[in-house]
Amino acid sequence: MAAAGPSVFLLMVNGQVESAQFPEYDDLYCKYCFVYGQDWAPTAGLEEGISQITSKSQDVRQALVWNFPIDVTFKSTNPYGWPQIVLSVYGPDVFGNDVVRGYGAVHLPFSPGRHKRTIPMFVPESTSKLQKFTSWFMGRRPEYTDPKVVAQGEGREVTRVRSQGFVTLLFNVVTKDMRKLGYDTGPSDTQGVSGPSPPPGRPL
Repeated sequence: MAAAGPSVFLLMVNGQVESAQFPEYDDLYCKYCFVYGQDWAPTAGLEEGISQITSKSQDVRQALVWNFPIDVTFKSTNPYGWPQIVLSVYGPDVFGNDVVRGYGAVHLPFSPGRHKRTIPMFVPESTSKLQKFTSWFMGRRPEYTDPKVVAQGEGREVTRVRSQGFVTLLFNVVTKDMRKLGYDTGPSDTQGVSGPSPPPGRPL
């Protein structure tokens, strides 16, 4: 009897939340989680994590370096709902309260290999000057109750946001059985050989 072909494919990703640029802020930490479609299921690794607090480097770059590891494997029967990583960066305000300094999200790379992504971050804004002052005075800045909303289109159009900072991620991606299921992801399935791709919109 002939062996049945694979019914699922695997997406294996490891790498790190490498560093960030937030010129106005210091002593920041980062949380990550994944958002994915109904056909996807994590089979190994961690779905979320929280980094250590880091301070700016003393050189001209003033980078905030975490080098915080990411390691996760997903299985799926369908590329619809391809996983996204959602980042939330937090740090102290003038009163010592932890407040959000940026949200951002990016799809995990589609093709095998090593990839670097620089994600522009943003924060929600109060809609009026009175709300802005009240939130500053009370130490309660606007933030999402669930950061995963960043990766979903629903309800986002009613949120006022402001760009603030960048976070750089490194990914090593391996896929298995995608080609056997009819999906072409690049030069090589199961081998991580494609070169790094620059992030959209911002030179490295």
